[in-house]
Amino acid sequence: MENERYVSIAEVKSILEKESASRELTNDQKAALDHAEKIAVLSVEDNQQIIDELRALDFTTDFTRYKIADILPRYPEDVRAIFSKERIILENNHINQIIDIVVKHLK
Repeated sequence: MENERYVSIAEVKSILEKESASRELTNDQKAALDHAEKIAVLSVEDNQQIIDELRALDFTTDFTRYKIADILPRYPEDVRAIFSKERIILENNHINQIIDIVVKHLK
C-alpha cells in the first residue's frame, strides 16, 4: 500500500478518540484506544517534535524515530534495545543525543 506510514501511540490515541466521538469503535479499536490512553505520555505535537529532531540524526530511520517517540528511552540500555535489530553500532555520543532529545520533551 502506498499510503502506509508510521504513527506514534499518541497519534493512534488521537485518531481513535476522534473516531469514537462519531461512531462505535470495534472491540479491537477499543482495546487499542485503551492501550494508547495508558501508554501515551506526550501529546501528538510533542511526539512529532521529538521525531522531527531525531530526523537531524542521520543514523536514525523512520522506524527508530517512532519507536523512540513511543518508548521515550532515558537510559542507554533502552536506546540500545531499540536499535538492537538495526545494522548499526551506536556510539555513546549518539545514545546521549537521543536521550537528550527525549528528556528535553519530558520536562
